[in-house]
Amino acid sequence: MARLLLAEDEEALRMLIVDTLEEEGHVMDVACDGEEALRKISVNRYDLIILDHMMPKLTGLEVIERLRSMPEHASSRVLMLSAKNQQTEQNHVMDAGADAFMSKPFSPLALIGKVEELLNA
Repeated sequence: MARLLLAEDEEALRMLIVDTLEEEGHVMDVACDGEEALRKISVNRYDLIILDHMMPKLTGLEVIERLRSMPEHASSRVLMLSAKNQQTEQNHVMDAGADAFMSKPFSPLALIGKVEELLNA
């Protein structure tokens, strides 16, 4: 069982991801925007942080940049979700410090596989 943070502004997708990963036994915290994600990160430890690329207030990239500047969270694992699936965008996300990238839409099974891969890395 791992503790995960999901930052996703689309409610339906947020609920699907939470339900999927809780069924796998993970403890889920959620944030609806980048600022809320950073507030939760500042007071909690997460085994994996799942960020939507395009969110209100702070984007997923901005969250990663701030996360990587916090010594206590600099090595946190991050999975970025994005509808922007061009290779240049994926490279930009990975260069910013994400550990993995998944294009939307994705299957719940693909998400489970990627989360387990990152948790076991």
